[in-house]
Amino acid sequence: MSPHISATVADGVGHLTLDRPEAINALSYEMVRELSGVLEAWRRDTEVGLVVLDGAGERGFCAGGDIRELYGYATSDAHEEARAFFRTEYRLDAAIARYPKPVVAIMDGITMGGGIGLAGHAAIRIVTERSRIAMPETRIGFTPDVGGSLLLAKAPGELGVHLGLNARTMDAADALYAGFADAYVPSERLSHLVQALAERADPGSPAEIVMLFDETPEPSKLALARDWVDACFSAPTVAEIVRRLREHGHEDAAAAADELETLSPTALAVTLASIRRARTLPALEDVLEQEFRAVSWFLDQPDLHEGIRARVIDKDRSPRWNPPEIRDVPLDLPGRVLETPVPGGGVFA
Repeated sequence: MSPHISATVADGVGHLTLDRPEAINALSYEMVRELSGVLEAWRRDTEVGLVVLDGAGERGFCAGGDIRELYGYATSDAHEEARAFFRTEYRLDAAIARYPKPVVAIMDGITMGGGIGLAGHAAIRIVTERSRIAMPETRIGFTPDVGGSLLLAKAPGELGVHLGLNARTMDAADALYAGFADAYVPSERLSHLVQALAERADPGSPAEIVMLFDETPEPSKLALARDWVDACFSAPTVAEIVRRLREHGHEDAAAAADELETLSPTALAVTLASIRRARTLPALEDVLEQEFRAVSWFLDQPDLHEGIRARVIDKDRSPRWNPPEIRDVPLDLPGRVLETPVPGGGVFA
């Protein structure tokens, strides 16, 4: 067993805990393989009736994939190993979505990127007053993956486009409104919830038990932003989105435009196309295949290397994007990125 994964079975509950609190439980390749193996074993284990998935420490459930590990893959040309990581991770995300036993995911604290891949497709997704939910990939010259583009595509109106392009962080109320979560449980009641799940009595289902602890958070700020978000982010291109944001007049719209102009133009163009196309794809697995083509392409791109350098390695927050302006990104580039097969095959084929 990996030192960063805790797996126990008691009273019919399989309890999986990400146990790397010093890194906000960021996912390494080893952790992804271990999670996959445990869930596969529990699939056939008659002692496991449901699964609880959470993270150790006070800071968060999972900050995402291990960015330094990704940087090592990308800059050392270990691209096949990186693709093996993504294949394994995406298969794990799909397995959670199709798991034959209820998976209760507790997104207490920071939950981003790969953490959303684990929790966002679970049967029951719980947030707390400490939850901070985001797909922040455009900040490092990358694109939302782990099925995140599908969750963004399903968000009300154009909120998903805004959340994906601007890498906006959601609180509990926002996550519920955007469809990233199902229930709000105060963090002080989580231990009681887990105990109740273990002591559940027929015919009470896990969902019914969670509802006993569910409360109503403060109103969603995202819901209040629908007017300007829908008006601006429905534009067909990133350049047109920025233009509409500038002309709208709302101070939050102007701030969103300012932020977009600091992010990787290439990542923004591909992300916009990825979310829009995810709306048309029939299943999560098809979305994961599309995302796999995108992330495989980004491994070779200077913006991913530069984005991680500026944000994680040198931490100077001054990335030099190539190209630097959205108008310099070829219009046909996103389509080529999302459609070109990956050498060595896809995720499920």
